[in-house]
Amino acid sequence: DREFMIISYRTDMDALKAVVPEPLEITEPVVKYEFIRMPDSTGFGDYTESGQVIPVSFNGVKGGYVHSMYLNDESPIAGGREIWGFPKKFAEPNLRVEKDTLLGTLDVGSVRVATGTMGYKHRSLDLEVIRKSLEAPSFLLKIIPHVDCSPRICELVRYYLTDLNIKGAWAGPAGLELHDHALAAVAELPVLEVLSATHILTDLTLGLGKVVHDYLGTE
Repeated sequence: DREFMIISYRTDMDALKAVVPEPLEITEPVVKYEFIRMPDSTGFGDYTESGQVIPVSFNGVKGGYVHSMYLNDESPIAGGREIWGFPKKFAEPNLRVEKDTLLGTLDVGSVRVATGTMGYKHRSLDLEVIRKSLEAPSFLLKIIPHVDCSPRICELVRYYLTDLNIKGAWAGPAGLELHDHALAAVAELPVLEVLSATHILTDLTLGLGKVVHDYLGTE
């Protein structure tokens, strides 16, 4: 029962180039801002996360680069960072229904840094199209320093979502606001235009990763 609200928006291409590592290639000046509820996660329980995924391609295959993630549970933060290399940080994301609106928020301490809204279940989507979009690869930049703070691990990791059981998917009107924060810089990829929004309910397995590029050349 993982629940997504994904708001796609147009942003500044130069800002994207500053954060996407080679050899990933940027396909378009678009960011997907995600709010995700995970009420029944094996080993981790009930938590929520929020962050930004950038559409990219790697060796001609389209996927997404996970640029930022904010969670309200320490266990999946540690596991995600240490095993896969997810850029996870502690914060207070929330995804809930308010009357006729799906509302996502992200707070860092007492500061609101993101607010996303979407009309609730306005239009059903083709579940097979959604399945194919979720089956695309995702990429992470895994960085772990040595004990003397010199680089020890610097890798591009690819992973897939598997065992997908799409229970529902909807589109609707959406809005997104991002606010400046010194330690949660989501607004550095500014919202120039909201393009679309998707609400998805699915079961899935987060597959383990594979190193596809070693920046230190040790492999």
